[in-house]
Amino acid sequence: MHEPLDRASVPWYKLLNSGGVIRALEFIQDLIVISVCIGLFSFMLIQLREMFLSLLPPLDFPRVTSDILFLLILVELFRLLIIYLQEHRVSVGVAVEVSIVSVLREIIVRGILETPWSQVLATCFFLLSLGGLLIIRVWLPPTFEGIDPEQRISERYKRKLAREVIESNIHSEK
Repeated sequence: MHEPLDRASVPWYKLLNSGGVIRALEFIQDLIVISVCIGLFSFMLIQLREMFLSLLPPLDFPRVTSDILFLLILVELFRLLIIYLQEHRVSVGVAVEVSIVSVLREIIVRGILETPWSQVLATCFFLLSLGGLLIIRVWLPPTFEGIDPEQRISERYKRKLAREVIESNIHSEK
């Protein structure tokens, strides 16, 4: 039979790896993300008010465009946080989309003609890299759907071992 586990003989770092500690830390992390969501939502409402005020005469088109694009960035960040709360992972696709919209907002607000050519070139390279990342992301298999590749290999090995044991038992009975 098994001897009862003596907590004094277990190293402290193995106690930290227990399920209760991990669940408590995940709960605290979820509370932090929820508070960030509430703060971001409040900030979105304030920004929405500012956007409507910028639509009043005299109309300043660059400011209106900037406010609309900034609000879209905030919405995407909110969506990123919601995905994190639902799936406990950061969506690479949404993060890349937020980055692309943020860069394009800066270009639109500043104006492409007032931006130095070296900065335009660097921005183009950055946007091409982000676009490539979006394309590559489609071909990569999902890794955070509760599927651990190492666990699948381990289960396959266990099934193979169990089959071999069953086959050896059958051969030994003959």
